Amino acid sequence: MRGTRSAGLLALGGIALAAVLAVIGHLEANDDLSPWSLTVSDFAVSDRGGVIDAAMVVLAVATAALLPALHRAYGSASAARRRWAQSLLAVWGGGLLLAAVVPTNEPGLPMDTAAYVHRYASVVAFLALPAAGWLLAGPLPGAGRWLRGFALASLALAGAMVWSAYPGGRVLIGLVERLLILTEVGLLATVALWLVAAGQRRGFVAAGRRHPARTSPVPPRPVRRDSPVVTPARGA
Repeated sequence: MRGTRSAGLLALGGIALAAVLAVIGHLEANDDLSPWSLTVSDFAVSDRGGVIDAAMVVLAVATAALLPALHRAYGSASAARRRWAQSLLAVWGGGLLLAAVVPTNEPGLPMDTAAYVHRYASVVAFLALPAAGWLLAGPLPGAGRWLRGFALASLALAGAMVWSAYPGGRVLIGLVERLLILTEVGLLATVALWLVAAGQRRGFVAAGRRHPARTSPVPPRPVRRDSPVVTPARGA
């Protein structure tokens, strides 16, 4: 289907743009900010409304582009799993938007209400996406192994981040979070790539049905004039 392929390509473009914006946001950040010990949110709040916040919004929009395409790709098969997966993807996108709109506090300051909203919106988003990937692993043939791998890696890194945030004294929390973001973006990109491939395959099938291969009729073999003609004997 052309719409399925287009949605996958649109999502891939959004993912790539979000990645570029995030890198720019890190390169332009204050030299005092350490990506090893500070989270992406800490970088974003230092440049409120800057490219990192824009990257989160673009990634949420890229996710939204996948939702109707998944509906078309699934059809009526595995409807319950599709609905749950779409709902979790919507939660992921909504959490990203909320985290972009509501900033955390400056590093070193006590957390206020906005910072708690930002934190738990991010936590819900980071947990919703691997759950959606796990649900999609079965119905997306050829992508299941990658989706399960990314989902398990994301959950393991989310657990490591929780440990670092509380009993671990925030040791390497920035590194762990960035690895978590990479795995989750990889999961999202896998879904988008599958939709592109599925749309292309269905396009080929539809084209084949509209224009079936024509077989040329086999011409009759000419009869040689000098070949003997055998006729049945009369009276037999």
